[in-house]
Amino acid sequence: MELKAVLFDVDFTLVKPGPDLGPDGYELLGRRFGLELDPARYAEARAAAVETVERHPELDHDEEVWVLFTERIIRGMGGDSDRAYECAVEMTRAWEHAENFELFEDTLPVLAELRVHGLKLGLVSNTGRDLEAFVAHHALDVDIAVSSSTHGKTKPHPTIFLSALKRLVVEPADAVMIGDSIEDDVEGAKAVGMRGFLLDRENRYPEVEEKLTDLRALPAALGLSPA
Repeated sequence: MELKAVLFDVDFTLVKPGPDLGPDGYELLGRRFGLELDPARYAEARAAAVETVERHPELDHDEEVWVLFTERIIRGMGGDSDRAYECAVEMTRAWEHAENFELFEDTLPVLAELRVHGLKLGLVSNTGRDLEAFVAHHALDVDIAVSSSTHGKTKPHPTIFLSALKRLVVEPADAVMIGDSIEDDVEGAKAVGMRGFLLDRENRYPEVEEKLTDLRALPAALGLSPA
């Protein structure tokens, strides 16, 4: 292949939720709705929600999916009340704001290194967030950003990847996708003819041998010489 472009997932790949979107943020928000949420139960509650989340059958972008996902986290943290849904709506809205996220320390250096090699860069994310505003807020040097809310379909639907590649004027065989989800990012990309790399920062998938645990390893994994 002649590598021409690199596509990235956003959440948990290039950025992480800030304090307002984490365990303590849930606890504080819960109090506004009369809920006593236990931050110590967040990780387990989120993991359980991930296991039970139901996608739209046609992979359409559906905000209600994220609200119900968040409601499960809230109930798993001890907020099993009729106000859990209201709280979930508010927390879902908080995920739409760029200032509630923090860049991983390796994000900007790696994007800069890829640019040295003349590569086109893009974002493909399952989100209702305004990605253009997000890119500007965090000063991300990318050429395009495609969100499921604007595209209409969520990863791993093939059209969201193909839409990004069309805007970059790059064929699938000349591009790679980097993300933290095996199904959405790696398998989704491979299904349209791209290469896919799993970025497993927290070693959630110990059974997967071919993966990156730090974004700094990406240039070497792509066969690029040190910048």
